[in-house]
Amino acid sequence: MKNCLELTFDSGQTALAIRADRQAELPDALKQIGLGGSRSVLVVVGGASNISEADLLRIQRLFTEVLAPIAENLGAYVVDGGTNVGVMQLMGEARTQIGGKFALIGVAPKNKVALPNQKEPAADLTLLEPNHTHFVLVPGDNWGDESPWISDVATVLANNAPSLTILLNGGEITFEDAFSSINTGRLVVAIAGSGRTADILADALRGEATDERAKKLAKSGILQYVNLIDIEKGVENLGKIIKDLLSN
Repeated sequence: MKNCLELTFDSGQTALAIRADRQAELPDALKQIGLGGSRSVLVVVGGASNISEADLLRIQRLFTEVLAPIAENLGAYVVDGGTNVGVMQLMGEARTQIGGKFALIGVAPKNKVALPNQKEPAADLTLLEPNHTHFVLVPGDNWGDESPWISDVATVLANNAPSLTILLNGGEITFEDAFSSINTGRLVVAIAGSGRTADILADALRGEATDERAKKLAKSGILQYVNLIDIEKGVENLGKIIKDLLSN
């Protein structure tokens, strides 16, 4: 485990980052970047670079009207994959848009992301999202290597406080994210109507799935879905579910 780094983005925003090599290091690593105690945690997983523009626009309101305001009101930690694409970009932008002060922690494989102060990052590296406040850089050469770490970081930060995973859209790796949360006993709420993996999981809960992974997740008993087809009701229902679960 290395000492913490201070990252400065082109926009002038700063964030603290720490490298962790083993899960056992996480409590100390998180303390080093000022994250400790016990508080509610909201995990956000889903579509990244392959999310369509139409799906992105459909779910944008959920971030500015539900996820960011609730995190702010509860003083919750928010944990996601930390890169400047898809749902992680929406989460970062929503935090800034509402003037949020909650900690937004990105967990990413260190060999897949470009740090803002790197002189000449390789072309295949992905940028970190500049509105995040903290980053945990974990071992990994492939996307998906971070999935168990996202879940573990959330568990350590919650420290027995309530935590919840919101799943929007998503591809193959989002299934891994869902299994990582379910395996630690964390409720996953899929946003039906947000596209791709989230819709497959909602189908599974309605008994309409053909995907074996989705069927297995549905049988866990801790996968739910909220329908986004009616956006107004979707915003209201999701807001109520998150508040109820994280305020316990």
